[in-house]
Amino acid sequence: MADAQQTFALQRIYLKDASLESPASPMVFTKSWKPKFKVDLNTRSAFIAEKSHEVVLTVTLTAELDDENVLLIEVQQAGLFAIDGIEGDTLKQVLGIACPNLLFPYAREAVDSMALKAG
Repeated sequence: MADAQQTFALQRIYLKDASLESPASPMVFTKSWKPKFKVDLNTRSAFIAEKSHEVVLTVTLTAELDDENVLLIEVQQAGLFAIDGIEGDTLKQVLGIACPNLLFPYAREAVDSMALKAG
C-alpha cells in the first residue's frame, strides 16, 4: 500500500491587522529613553476550505517608562497555507510551529517599521 502524499505550501502572506499607540507623545521624547519592553507572541489557526488553512501570528510589543505605557504595537501577520495529507497531531505541529516560523520574519519587519515611525 502506497503512502499518501503530503503537501505543505505557503500560498499567501498578508498583514491582517496592525495598530500603533503612543499615548505619552510628545512628552515622552523629552525624557531619558530607557524603557522596559514586553513582547508577547500568540498564534491561532483556522480551517478555510479543503486543503487550506489560515495561520495568524500576533506580536504585541509594549514599552513602559516610569510605570507608564509609552508605546504599544500589535501586528497580526497572517498566511494562507495549502496542507494536504497531514492530519492529527502532526497537523497541529505544522499549524502551531512550522507556519508561525515562516510568518515571524514578516511580523518582525512590520513591528520594526512601526517602531521607527513612532519615533
